[in-house]
Amino acid sequence: MIPLVQKVAGWFLKRRIEHVEQFMRHPHETQERVFHELIEKARHTRWGSHHGYEDIHTIDQFRSQVPVSPYEALYPWIEMELKGESDILWPGRTQWFARSSGTTNDKSKYIPVSQESLDDCHYKAGQDMLAVYFHNKPDSKLFTGKSLSIGGSHSHSPLSKHARCGDVSAVILENLPSFYEMVRAPSKEVALMPNWEEKLPVMAREVMHDDVTALVGVPTWTLALAHRLLDEAKSSSRNLLDIWPNLELYVHGGVNFEPYRAQFESLIPSPFMSYLDCYNASEGFFGFQHERERRDLLLLLDYGIFYEFIPVEDIDQEHPRTFVLGEVETGKNYAMLISTNAGLWRYLIGDTLMFTSTDPYTVRVTGRTKQFINLFGEELMVDNAEVALSEACRQTGAQIENFTVGPIFPEQTVQGGHEWLIEFAVMPDTMEHFSYLLDSRLKELNSDYEAKRVGDIALRPPRIVVLPRGTFHEWMKKRGKLGGQHKVPRLANHRQYVDDILAMPALL
Repeated sequence: MIPLVQKVAGWFLKRRIEHVEQFMRHPHETQERVFHELIEKARHTRWGSHHGYEDIHTIDQFRSQVPVSPYEALYPWIEMELKGESDILWPGRTQWFARSSGTTNDKSKYIPVSQESLDDCHYKAGQDMLAVYFHNKPDSKLFTGKSLSIGGSHSHSPLSKHARCGDVSAVILENLPSFYEMVRAPSKEVALMPNWEEKLPVMAREVMHDDVTALVGVPTWTLALAHRLLDEAKSSSRNLLDIWPNLELYVHGGVNFEPYRAQFESLIPSPFMSYLDCYNASEGFFGFQHERERRDLLLLLDYGIFYEFIPVEDIDQEHPRTFVLGEVETGKNYAMLISTNAGLWRYLIGDTLMFTSTDPYTVRVTGRTKQFINLFGEELMVDNAEVALSEACRQTGAQIENFTVGPIFPEQTVQGGHEWLIEFAVMPDTMEHFSYLLDSRLKELNSDYEAKRVGDIALRPPRIVVLPRGTFHEWMKKRGKLGGQHKVPRLANHRQYVDDILAMPALL
């Protein structure tokens, strides 16, 4: 059966490459068509009626009549869908919602996932990503074995029995056509287990004897599974190729892969191993790496998503001007705005990116619209950090002068974490109590952080460094940023600030 699957899949994917080449050759016409299809489909939804979609015939009218929408602005509409109401943001009843990292007001966001977004975005983009991979690597034997995907779980919506919510990976897996079960691992029952600590050993034992040719997942979880597999195999296996000799591809995304690359190359010591970056989120599948030697991502233009872009320096304006393809420039940072076939309209996704080419349109994700740490999939935001810090201070009698947080990169089998540099005006009753409260409150505020902290598997507890009084003052002075509107950066997805402070003479 597997050789037949390899033959049929290869034939099908070769045909899909024509679709990719078509939107690469005609990007502006493709996006214009996608725009009109979305408007036409949503004319008679409650959102479409409210915003006059009947009278919208051009992109300029759309930009004029429909507001830019952060999650907080869309949530009242999403809440109606969560309660089971039909024809709100998109025709019909939305039954699935991808749960992602929280906002100021909620622990989690609930992103609507329509059947159209599954079929015409997530699944189609995944197929086309593999089509490009086969095109670049025609001798691939990918479908002679199985693809191992590492995802989450789902459950009923807290608001209605009619809706289900979960990680986007779980939503995608639960709705996959049944024939995919022949070429994927682990079993659906194991893949959707909600408790990661219980799932990890079960998954390792189940997939150890499969012929796995591809891995799909976030680096932190994939590394955790890899080390568990080697533990289960004991001395008989030194690396993953001893377990899966035909392994040839790792598809990753969601976080910066570079801090993990050395660990993967040590675990998979093969010159023939391919690493494929993709830009796949709860809101849609936006891009994938289309050339083996370039890490830029091809922006996906014919998957039910209409794109707009706001220059980062204009993001805080009340009515920022947006740019469509044909108006953007390379080398400039933009915040991305999407309108989708799941009913997200002019939605400010929170990512920033830079165009590296406009023929074809390729991008690099440069960060988020706000300060954050997301090296491990935890998506820690400034609001989370400040609220948790305030609660820890309140319960321990501490007072804070200033603070900043940076990542601790993983080393071999030692997991990464967060390093908090804190300058106290009043010390807490005990540092152990303070650290525990800080960590506990972060788990309450942020479901992604909580998931990565389970069992200390993917993320170690916070490491707190107490700085002498006046340290931040001297550091800002050294940077020429005393006074005025200059502020100590709270969170950074790199160690530049943390290492710079720790290298100051008074701390050496």
